[in-house]
Amino acid sequence: MDLDLGAPTVTADIARRLRARIRAGELSPGDRLPAERDLAKQMGVGRVSVREALRLLQAGGYVEVRRGATGGTFVTQLDLPYRNWLSEIRSGVGDVTDILELRIGLEGQAAKLAATRRTDAELEAMAAAIDEMSTSDSRVSFRNSDARFHAALAQAARNPRLESAIAGARGEMFAPLDALVYTEVVESSRAGHLAVYEAVRDGDAERARRAMEDHLEQTRQELEQLIFGKDAVDAVGQHPLRSAD
Repeated sequence: MDLDLGAPTVTADIARRLRARIRAGELSPGDRLPAERDLAKQMGVGRVSVREALRLLQAGGYVEVRRGATGGTFVTQLDLPYRNWLSEIRSGVGDVTDILELRIGLEGQAAKLAATRRTDAELEAMAAAIDEMSTSDSRVSFRNSDARFHAALAQAARNPRLESAIAGARGEMFAPLDALVYTEVVESSRAGHLAVYEAVRDGDAERARRAMEDHLEQTRQELEQLIFGKDAVDAVGQHPLRSAD
């Protein structure tokens, strides 16, 4: 569990925002968080609130504190929070369906806007992220490239509120392929990202929206295998997450 029940509002909000960045892959295992004073400045809050938020994240298994000259606060391998997250979504399938439907709406719209608003630099960032997916050799590297692609796309939509909403929705789930990083899944995900990229590159707004929806539908299917197991999904012969609508 995330262990922020009863925490002060500011502290809980800081912990939620940092936790969302970790879950979405913006901060990965082994990454060092900025110093408390720098985090406080970035987030516009006091150092005491940041310190308490980091303690909540440490209790939840998201970060660890290392002492010494090369010490600091680092993202863990996320084994404990990942197991807790799986347990939570297995007991609340409807919640995952809600999140995925929200992401389809938000990111489909972002892709549509990005097709007519993106800059060359953002397009290059998306292309670089897709290239990195091809050479990913771990779930950490895949999470990083996936997060960079979606962040660049959201930024290209030129709507800060939409960008913030996308970050929030993505932060409610771990990057979905964490336990499924094998060749076939990586390639299918890369193909989905590539279809979105090509539509955005070509300035085809409607095709970009459809490509993003298709990509997130693939994510839904991969989540089914993650949550229920491939054998169980095959036996049921339908999509459990979709049937929970």
